[in-house]
Amino acid sequence: MIFFQKFILWGLPLVLLPVIIHLINRMRHKPKQWAAMQFLLAATRSSTSHAKLRNLLIMLMRILAVLTLLLFLARPLVGGWVGWALGGAPDVILLLVDRSATMESRITGADESRREYALKMIADAADKFENNSHLVLLDSATRKVHEITTASSLLELPYTQPTDTAADIPAMLQIALDWLIENQAGTAELWIASDLQASNWLPHDPRWETIVTAFNLLPQKVRVRLLATTQESPGNASISVAQLSRKQATDGSEVRLAADLKRSQPNADTTTITRTLNGVATELEARVTGQSTRWRHRFAVGDQAGGWGKLKLPADGNPRDNVTYYRYSDDHPPAGLVVTESALGPLWQAAASVAGQVGRTPAKRHTPDNVTPADLRDATLVVWQAPLPEGEMAGAIRRFADEGGRVIFFPTGKPATVRFVGLGWGEKQTGGEAGFAVGRWDENQGPLANTDEGLLLPLAKLDVRQRQQVVGQAAVLAAFADGQALLMRQSLGKGEVYFCTTLPLLSWSEMGNGLVVVPMLQRLLAAGSRRLQHDSIAECGHIGAGDLQLEWTSAETDKPGNVQTQAGVYKNGDRWLVVNRPAAEDEFERVEDSAVGSLFGTLSFQLFQAKRDDTALQSEIWRLFLFLMLLALIAEAWLIRPDSMAQFAPPKSQPATA
Repeated sequence: MIFFQKFILWGLPLVLLPVIIHLINRMRHKPKQWAAMQFLLAATRSSTSHAKLRNLLIMLMRILAVLTLLLFLARPLVGGWVGWALGGAPDVILLLVDRSATMESRITGADESRREYALKMIADAADKFENNSHLVLLDSATRKVHEITTASSLLELPYTQPTDTAADIPAMLQIALDWLIENQAGTAELWIASDLQASNWLPHDPRWETIVTAFNLLPQKVRVRLLATTQESPGNASISVAQLSRKQATDGSEVRLAADLKRSQPNADTTTITRTLNGVATELEARVTGQSTRWRHRFAVGDQAGGWGKLKLPADGNPRDNVTYYRYSDDHPPAGLVVTESALGPLWQAAASVAGQVGRTPAKRHTPDNVTPADLRDATLVVWQAPLPEGEMAGAIRRFADEGGRVIFFPTGKPATVRFVGLGWGEKQTGGEAGFAVGRWDENQGPLANTDEGLLLPLAKLDVRQRQQVVGQAAVLAAFADGQALLMRQSLGKGEVYFCTTLPLLSWSEMGNGLVVVPMLQRLLAAGSRRLQHDSIAECGHIGAGDLQLEWTSAETDKPGNVQTQAGVYKNGDRWLVVNRPAAEDEFERVEDSAVGSLFGTLSFQLFQAKRDDTALQSEIWRLFLFLMLLALIAEAWLIRPDSMAQFAPPKSQPATA
């Protein structure tokens, strides 16, 4: 229970006034013996116990009347969310609002999203405090602090509207902590509204311990209240573009894309996907099985220089994850660069060749001694089978990958101490007669993914006789049965660096038949072509500082758009920017209630689980205390009413004695 006029509670000792007055009244009358009163006392002794009980009740009613009067004047506030006993209105209330895409999930049986519900509840709760506490808003999309004057304005502010972003709850708490320190605020409360999405709360992030410790070290008291909008929602499906490439053909070119469809509930049926291409919509059918399906699609684009589009699912539990955007372009065709001095040079050139109208153009080839940074100017893929680069060339390769190019290193057979992006070559290993069998690989993404027709690359049948270990930590895309890596990936800026641990030589493996190495290099060629295009791909909330300074126009509406919070395809002159929601927003995992409480450690923390039929988080109950005071006064008046004329029986005569 919270009291707005907490100083009134200092008057609670006044409830003892009726007791003190009663005791003083008793001291005013001293009993004296009087013979005539003995008869009256004897007559009324039978009703003495009832009189004591009535006097006690009268005193209790008077105490209750004084107590309820004091509580009424203190303006009590109660509720499941802000129900701390005998608490006062804080000096500052920081409202932390989760505006991530998952907060747009609809609530079953209600025509509102989790975000809308949370804002209504917070606005209603904060309205009771706006005259006594300083209200400050911090939203997950902009991560900026905004002071608000009226709680009712929360629903209309631009900083509380829906977005396609993700949330970072630890980062928001750090900003709130910095604001409290900078502004030297007094007692403070953090009101958090979120759906407990695990990818937004990051429960295993090491920042939690540091942040909670810092809050505990503040001189003022800080309390945390969490409104968890985890109500039941209708079934939901999401879609996102996982792969996109443009292939040349004799009659023009075609775009091949792969989209991931995820569902909150596993089932098998067909769904309608609306594909928009340069503003023209077409309905397609897709077969969906289980909770996750990769849908592949291709369409001809002829000799178009480029275009944009989107894929959209039918309306369901969350409209924000039903759309994904893409763009294709061929302004800069892919080109390969091979750096080697081994006999494998012609094989690398052929595998990294590019198809054209007059046939295939082999990749350029250089030796480690004569390759220069200038040779990287038009390349999209670098195949490097030589000692790892050092000095100026190493810096040029890093910049090449950082811009979006792809680099793949193949072993030389000799261990070395040189490292590139933290990776290097270790010892060569021989598998004997049995060799090394490939145990697993990523079939959904990367250069070893399944084909557009859904066929697997023959990695399971790949016979590997020799391999060279990779020293360092990176993502393993393919591994042998004993757990050692076959293909590793290290992200670098907009690009990627790969290490393959075997060679397409018969003494090493059967990779030279082309069924693995050719599709692998061709995919890396296409992926690296983004380096030379004017197209940029980003996630909402993670736009580069340089791009944020530009004025972007939506290709869909031909109006200015907010690339920081809204997904879409945008253009600025000859530059294009494709923005989609973060991939983590398509996950359905949430943090358990018990785990959330443990994140805040020893901080004063209270969790309120929202329900669909909740209409308020708390309410003032001064009317109840006023009603109780009136009842106490009425009861006291009834107890002290004058009795009717008492009927005394005449005393029995005593028999005469001689």
